[in-house]
Amino acid sequence: MTQQSFWLFVSEQHEKLLTQITQHLGLTFLSLLLAIIVGLPLGILIARKRKLSGSVLGVAGILQTIPSIALLGFMIPAFGIGATPAIVALLIYALLPIIRNTYTGITGVNPAVIEAAKAMGMNRKQLLFKVELPLAMPVIIAGIRTAAVINVGVATLASFVAAGGLGEFIFGGISLNNTNMILAGAIPAALLAVLLDKLIAVFQKIRYQNLRKFWYVFPGILMIIGGGYELTSNSENKLKAGFTPEFMGRQDGDLGLRSVYGLNVNPKVVNDAIMYKAAYEGELDLISGYSTDGRIKAFDLYVLEDDKRIFPPYFAAPIIKTKTLQKFPELEKTLDLLAGKFNDSIMTDLNYRSDYLNQTPEKIAKDFLIKTHLYKNPRNGNAATVRIGSKIFGEQYILTEIYKMLIEGYTNYKVETKTGLGGTKICFDALMNDAIDFYPEYTGTGLLVLLKPDKKTLSTVTKSAKSTYNYVNSEFQKQYGIRWLKPLGFNNSYALMMRRKQSEELKIKTISDLKNYLDQK
Repeated sequence: MTQQSFWLFVSEQHEKLLTQITQHLGLTFLSLLLAIIVGLPLGILIARKRKLSGSVLGVAGILQTIPSIALLGFMIPAFGIGATPAIVALLIYALLPIIRNTYTGITGVNPAVIEAAKAMGMNRKQLLFKVELPLAMPVIIAGIRTAAVINVGVATLASFVAAGGLGEFIFGGISLNNTNMILAGAIPAALLAVLLDKLIAVFQKIRYQNLRKFWYVFPGILMIIGGGYELTSNSENKLKAGFTPEFMGRQDGDLGLRSVYGLNVNPKVVNDAIMYKAAYEGELDLISGYSTDGRIKAFDLYVLEDDKRIFPPYFAAPIIKTKTLQKFPELEKTLDLLAGKFNDSIMTDLNYRSDYLNQTPEKIAKDFLIKTHLYKNPRNGNAATVRIGSKIFGEQYILTEIYKMLIEGYTNYKVETKTGLGGTKICFDALMNDAIDFYPEYTGTGLLVLLKPDKKTLSTVTKSAKSTYNYVNSEFQKQYGIRWLKPLGFNNSYALMMRRKQSEELKIKTISDLKNYLDQK
């Protein structure tokens, strides 16, 4: 990537980037304002009643140790998707430094100064506002400063729950192997953290008597920026749509829907872990998805027919370096035992067992291998270790376990799994840098995300699943020294889907039907 190409990307995406920056600031400032409203009184309370300090600070500390993704997940059942769960999660993360610094600042006031104030006849209220808070204010503002910087970073994860922000570019770029997109989100986020830290540092140096003049101005600024978030995040959609970050930036995704179908649904960006349930519960009407996903069956969703064929074949196959196959001579023959053992319905059923029946990948893998007469007890070999990677969704976890059991049963190799590696870029970079030995990939992803051929080549090689496979296998060997082993047999392509009942009521069966419906409204 050159500097020119990055600035060209920023120039082309400047409107979207400004929207994301506004959303990011809105999320950060609204949550910070609420955290001050909650945390400051709590800090004062435990400074007065010190027996409560251990419990309050302990609870706030435990809440902050919860992984941010998990915390967002906990928020969804209570608050749905959008800004609310993101703001509540950010509020929780901001509480500890504000409560702790308020408590530390007040309890750190010199006892002699307190006694002198009491001797002058000050009551508890006067003591707080005229002595304790003025002396503790630099420490309190330092806590607010820490909370603000934390929230700028954590707010990038808001895109997982359709709350917007700079995380849309960051996670979209990771999924799409697009460094420019990652930097377009990461650089402004880092700059916002630095600028916010410096701005609050200015307030930290202002004397308490002068700082009181800003008591009404500061919350007002926070509320105005928060209002800007509402303006940028609200839209008048006839159907509420939600697409994943990866789908948003792909030609066989939102870009293709716009250019081929002329379909612009102003989608929210949402993580695929929650979009199916959001559609089922009516928070979203239209989602992007995967054609073999078990949640289609679990939530009774209807897959719209891609009548203009913008989604190329997505046949799954393990990809592995040629030199790795030489290092593990028994590996190719073992992995090819799975060739053709799947079809779309089989993979959908396996995903259903994971997504809806909550069976573990290990159980699903073992049951599948037993059913296909491929299961063998592990040899517990002590030969070299094969490292299998996977992306961060259920189907990949299942395939990883199947490969692991197969290798352990048919060879003396040991197996190490590295699951949940995120998007295509992370997995592919791990493979190229020898952090993993192979992982299951999809021909359509290899074609559009990693090879990125011109339109003429694309139209030629996507005419059939076989031509797509042959092209990606040939080009991967030329460009990367990587081979695609034999396909597993199922096609997990992108798809648009709605609630079945809604699609029947609106008489929408194809993507063109959807476009016609929106044009008529």
